[in-house]
Amino acid sequence: MSSFSFRRDIITRPIFSWAHGVLPAMSDTEREALEAGDVWWDADLFTGNPDWSKLLATAPATLTPEEQAFLAGPVDELCGMLDDWKINWEWRNLPPEVWSFIKAKKFFGMIIPKEFGGLGFSPYAHSEVVRKISTRSVTAAVTVMVPNSLGPGELLMRFGTREQQQQWLPRLADGREIPCFGLTSPEAGSDAASMIDSGIICKGTFEGREMLGLRLNWYKRYITLGPVATLLGLAFKAYDPDHLVGSQDELGITVALIPTHLAGVEIGRRHLPSMQVFQNGPNWGRDVFIPMDYIIGGEARLGQGWKMLMTALAAGRGISLPSLSAAGAAFAARTTGAYARIREQFNVPIGKFEGIEEPLARIAATAYLLDAARRLTCAALNQGHHPAVISGIMKLQATERMRIAIDDAMDVHGGKAVIDGPQNYMGSLYRSVPVGITVEGANILTRNLIVFGQGAIRAHPFLLDEMNALGEEDRAKGLDAFDKVFWKHIGHSITTLFRAWGRNWTGGAFASAPDAGDATGFYRQLSRYSSAFALCADMALLTLGGALKRKEMLSARFGDILSELYLLSGALKRWEDEGRQPADFAALEWCMASGFKTIENRFAEILANLPNRFVASVLKFVVQPLGARVLGPSDRVIHQCAQLVLEPSAARDRLTPDLSHVDDDGGVARLEKAFLLVTAAEDIAKRLRAARIHDLKEAVKKGVITQAEADQLAAAREAVAKVIEVDDFAPEALSPIYTKPADVHQFFQELGEQRAAS
Repeated sequence: MSSFSFRRDIITRPIFSWAHGVLPAMSDTEREALEAGDVWWDADLFTGNPDWSKLLATAPATLTPEEQAFLAGPVDELCGMLDDWKINWEWRNLPPEVWSFIKAKKFFGMIIPKEFGGLGFSPYAHSEVVRKISTRSVTAAVTVMVPNSLGPGELLMRFGTREQQQQWLPRLADGREIPCFGLTSPEAGSDAASMIDSGIICKGTFEGREMLGLRLNWYKRYITLGPVATLLGLAFKAYDPDHLVGSQDELGITVALIPTHLAGVEIGRRHLPSMQVFQNGPNWGRDVFIPMDYIIGGEARLGQGWKMLMTALAAGRGISLPSLSAAGAAFAARTTGAYARIREQFNVPIGKFEGIEEPLARIAATAYLLDAARRLTCAALNQGHHPAVISGIMKLQATERMRIAIDDAMDVHGGKAVIDGPQNYMGSLYRSVPVGITVEGANILTRNLIVFGQGAIRAHPFLLDEMNALGEEDRAKGLDAFDKVFWKHIGHSITTLFRAWGRNWTGGAFASAPDAGDATGFYRQLSRYSSAFALCADMALLTLGGALKRKEMLSARFGDILSELYLLSGALKRWEDEGRQPADFAALEWCMASGFKTIENRFAEILANLPNRFVASVLKFVVQPLGARVLGPSDRVIHQCAQLVLEPSAARDRLTPDLSHVDDDGGVARLEKAFLLVTAAEDIAKRLRAARIHDLKEAVKKGVITQAEADQLAAAREAVAKVIEVDDFAPEALSPIYTKPADVHQFFQELGEQRAAS
């Protein structure tokens, strides 16, 4: 420690001692999770004064010519091979030719570098591939995305030894090995650190030679690709009771590669997750012996598995499920808009009813928002960032909003989406929603504990440095470091207080914003809300300390605000990157109005429930003196937003780009055909309605329309009829215990004969 300092030794020291008392104990797994990944735009939002020029200068995510060719070639070819009804209800699996195609075209090796035989694609290309496939078959999308997300491939690339990479990555890239990763077990779901799966360091025999290794026992479940995997990535707790590698008994979570043909491995049974038939199931290991070099990264990585997993997840959670969710929302927007346009009730397209416009606008705007945030996140990943907090936001918010969009789509479609069969293009997607909500970190846990809990420490400009100073074993050194960062924090908080006060009392009129045309005011409001968020977060941390960790509802509300700030930033970035398209402004307006409503309501809820009522009163005076005042999208915005998907247009195509389009006789292809025919014949149909004539022959005879126009309208009507029809099945095709009822005529004849005889 340096010489005497009045500030440090007289003022800071008692604060340092107090902070030691309120700082919650942090487990090794919590610390490793916090240290995984990095921060990006989330850190700017936490400052209370985001630098919009930094956001707008971020290069948009783009595809290389090779990646574009893959999407236009193998991906489209794969989509053409997929029949979702047969996959889910007849085969209960992808057909053999699809498995062969996926392997041959290296879909499992998208993220593996070319030097190891992979495709070496960017995160954005990975996202685009998953996005397109998922609009054709969720089962195929999950099958492709899992090996490229959290799994042996990414762990080997990041942490594997050179020998491990050379041995396994080429085999994973070309499909000779099918990977899975075993993390979740009956005892350890969201709390993965509580797993009881074990690996005891000992000597054993492997391939005829005695060597040092681990004897493993485990039980895992919910493992995607598990039933068909040939290479299992396994998380377990390593123990060294005989101190063969060091002085510690418990070494911590470790990850290793387990070829599934080893003695003691039991694998092959299947779960059926929400009637989705991607390969998923449990597996067991009983006294499975592996050499030490099967640990990913070798012996040096013993006990580092949790940090390795969290680092890999920091990127993977931002790609796969957000891509599938954004695709689901875009698919819902395109199909629901088309259906609402061609389906008539009371001689009016149902999309013209205000009651339908409201969910239709919500679907369209959600599609705009999710794809905007997906692209922004991929741009960060393309630049080499691994934003853990943002990945958590994306997984949580994308899957939750997809759920709302799909529910809305089901409501608008009505019976068309309820009756299952080959022509139902919504049912499978609807059933798959709970899978996305649950996997890669359950949404309830992510919302209540992770987004703000992790974000407050990682993304805050000073808090992590303060915690590190408090955790310093050398108290004198810790005090010195704490003194320097604490007073910077105080200065920052005072600046934030006055900034939040000024911005909120003026309605954000003078908040920082770039010159963004019609969207400039939106930037000002986000700057205003960011300053209010930074101030309220600081005050909550100051007054609650470690107790905030247990105030899950407060933490969730803070997390909701941070999530909205990020998602709305993505929407503004998309608006700018796409050239400020006037036709798309209604979608941007809807997103902003809805997001601002959520932000203001969450602030009101935080201020109503903050335990320190004096601080809550001061904060209310500063940031929300008039309460929550944003009501959400206006009727005008809702109407304009709904119109985006009700007519063919460049705006509709921008809103729903790069979905799978297969020209077959399936439900989606029928819908697209009918949509184009109906909208093209709209003027003809109007003339018939004005003349109060429905019969086409009569209309031609009276000269209302020409024969060519009658033929055009007849084709549109026929196409609509094919869309709105639903599937039916022979009773014996649905039930193996079906028995044909007695012939009714014969029954009454016999009854009459019995009465006559009596």
